[in-house]
Amino acid sequence: MAKIIEGERIGKTAPLKVGCTAAVFDETRKKLLLTRRSDNGQWCLPGGGMEPGESAAEACEREVWEETGLHVTADQLIAIYTSPHRIVAYGEKNKFQFVSLLFAVSVDGGQLGLSDETTEVGYFSEEEIARLDMMPNQIERIPDIFAEQSAAFIR
Repeated sequence: MAKIIEGERIGKTAPLKVGCTAAVFDETRKKLLLTRRSDNGQWCLPGGGMEPGESAAEACEREVWEETGLHVTADQLIAIYTSPHRIVAYGEKNKFQFVSLLFAVSVDGGQLGLSDETTEVGYFSEEEIARLDMMPNQIERIPDIFAEQSAAFIR
């Protein structure tokens, strides 16, 4: 189960890991695709950890496909998120300080569906998202996505 742990410079206690998430809009560009995690039941953007031998864009595209069944292309970097005061724990032994890259993506094909990592998927407006049970590290990304700023945010 993914759990966020915060504390003064807690990042010193965990290795760094690069993660990538995707902003996938519907055709109207008013609603954003979210997935409900199978491990903790919370909503989040599709994404996950980068694997050796792939680029950040490839990691983003692979994670979206694995979690949603959609084929996407990473078009633009929206933001980079890093905090030395936060780690993500997957059980007792797997803890990481993430450097997370958020990409705007375009859908090239595929069929929207579920995976072993997701129990539900859906498109939500910014107002609807505010009422969902989301992981805290994901909530802070939503305003950046809807800001549609041309330069990347550094958080």
